Amino acid sequence: MLEIEAQMIASLKQLALKSSACYETTARTEWSKMWPGQIVLASSQIFWTTEVEAAIRDGELDLYIQKQQQQIEDIVLMVRLPLKEQERITLKALVVIDVHARDVVQRLIDLQISNIADFEWSSQLRYYWEEKDTLMVKMVTAQIPYAYEYLGNSPRLVITQLTDRCYRTLLGAKYLHYGGAPEGPAGTGKTESVKDLAKAIAVQCVVFNCSDGLDYLAMAKFFKGLAASGAWCCFDEFNRIDLEVLSVIAQ
Repeated sequence: MLEIEAQMIASLKQLALKSSACYETTARTEWSKMWPGQIVLASSQIFWTTEVEAAIRDGELDLYIQKQQQQIEDIVLMVRLPLKEQERITLKALVVIDVHARDVVQRLIDLQISNIADFEWSSQLRYYWEEKDTLMVKMVTAQIPYAYEYLGNSPRLVITQLTDRCYRTLLGAKYLHYGGAPEGPAGTGKTESVKDLAKAIAVQCVVFNCSDGLDYLAMAKFFKGLAASGAWCCFDEFNRIDLEVLSVIAQ
């Protein structure tokens, strides 16, 4: 099992390296159809991070946002053409991320950011290739290695400023080896935000709907499985669990 997992990680890492090398020599519209959806999203985020930081240093954010707008328009034109189903799913997710990326750059321009150490930039989800070809995802002080879990070609949620705040808290907790507990009214996207953050750093996320019938033995099995697989678990309706069981979990 461990050998299969190692092969999966090595395969995805190799694809990410190859797609990054191909990005600069191929038109972005064609490039997005050449690689798996998960790799397209990760690689485009790497180049977005690099290009925005270069634009901040050179004071050329105004020029860069025009390039971003053109990239979005190119993809919108592509979506109108006949496409394979998988290509369409990839492009839908790419447009969602590109639109958010453009909004971030517009905010940097509005606030006249001129330093990459500024909080407004460091608080964004950023992707970097580092030594030994390690892909790191950074946000404020949190630095999480990209997990290379194969998640398939899946859509993404629209990213808002509230989503970013949620990501900052959860990634900070993950970096410090804590858990996170989003709280709010039903149907506001707590579970979906957790699942989307897991996709962003390529970690498997298992969602479980809790009930008052859950005992400490069932929870113990859950934690054994999570420890063995390295996956995240999102316990939906966590407050339904009996207090006696919750106290065991806390311990």
